[in-house]
Amino acid sequence: MIISFDIGGTAIKGGIARSETDIVPLGRRPTPRDDFAAFVETLRGIIAETGEQPNGIALSIAGVVDPDTQRLICANIPCIHDRTLGADLEAELGLPVLIANDADCFAMAEAGLGAGRGHRIVFGAILGTGVGGGLVADGRLVNEAGGFAGEWGHGPIIASAAGNPPVAIPAYACGCGQKGCVDTVGGARGLERLHKTLHDLDLASEEIIAQWRHGEEKATRTLDVYVDLVASPLALTINITGATIVPVGGGLSNVQPLLAELDHAVRARILRKFDRPLVVRSECRIEPGLIGAALLGLKAGTAS
Repeated sequence: MIISFDIGGTAIKGGIARSETDIVPLGRRPTPRDDFAAFVETLRGIIAETGEQPNGIALSIAGVVDPDTQRLICANIPCIHDRTLGADLEAELGLPVLIANDADCFAMAEAGLGAGRGHRIVFGAILGTGVGGGLVADGRLVNEAGGFAGEWGHGPIIASAAGNPPVAIPAYACGCGQKGCVDTVGGARGLERLHKTLHDLDLASEEIIAQWRHGEEKATRTLDVYVDLVASPLALTINITGATIVPVGGGLSNVQPLLAELDHAVRARILRKFDRPLVVRSECRIEPGLIGAALLGLKAGTAS
């Protein structure tokens, strides 16, 4: 039995996993962001609630484990940032610990139980507040030892002009320290940034989408530019990885017409031609981080 955790900046959610088809969510507790002892006690308390001794625990975290140092990069939870968190938790809890990035866990969940079932190579893309992703090949997460594979949201590759007719696009500064990353335009905040640049209007992404769906001219222009900007780097990612399905999660994945537009643009730009949708809505709608962490933990337990 594995206990999986989805560690967010606001809440910690737990789940019991006995098999791939038997994953049961537990309750949630507030995340102690600045107190590592309290963070450990929160995990310990959730484990104790089960009344059982697990074989190990698996964590989905909005951060990245450096594969060389095993230190965690996690900006939104200071008490675990820059720690060798796996080793620290193993010492505190006396259990084997597996840690994975939340986008990697999303990809793992989709490959195992979602839209990626039956596909050998699955690229899970996140279009939420920002942009993320994870890569699964032959049922195994490429980042099993930690690392940055799947992070298509970063790198200075955004086109300097986009849309029909083309319009100049600034190289927006990204939180990663670079300029012109997909993350600066591809998520909800990026959509809002584009709308501001194109029309000097401050609108929430939900309102831009609503206006677009009603045929409003300015919103239609923004979405034309958005799809043009995002489709090319996603097509390149698919060419490089050989993915045959791209489940999409995050808030923008709920806008099916947008996914259809993106899918059409991506399939027109890749080498391999598909006569079926390639960029699709994810199917694990509830706690994919929890499911993905559970699947990783179960696989690790089987391997050991």
